[in-house]
Amino acid sequence: MKKDNTVFNDLQASLKQAVAIRQGKMPPSRVFKVETVDVKATREKTHMSQTEFAKAIHVSVRTLQNWEQGHRNPTGPAMALLKIVASAPDIAVRALRTA
Repeated sequence: MKKDNTVFNDLQASLKQAVAIRQGKMPPSRVFKVETVDVKATREKTHMSQTEFAKAIHVSVRTLQNWEQGHRNPTGPAMALLKIVASAPDIAVRALRTA
């Protein structure tokens, strides 16, 4: 029975802390920064349609649309590739078209 109370008390303390953080009464113990790329602006730098760009980076058009509309965020290798395209679109497009 003691263990059940400990778990409950820990959960209750965590919820109180979450409320205090949300209300600005205490700072969070850590902050997560999600790095994003403006996918639509990146694609537009290449002068490619959604279909062309999606094919070039090997994702579905629907995935690209979700990224552009902010419904989803690219991660991992897709994020890395989009950063490269954003910083050097001419070189990236040339490389993608010859791949």
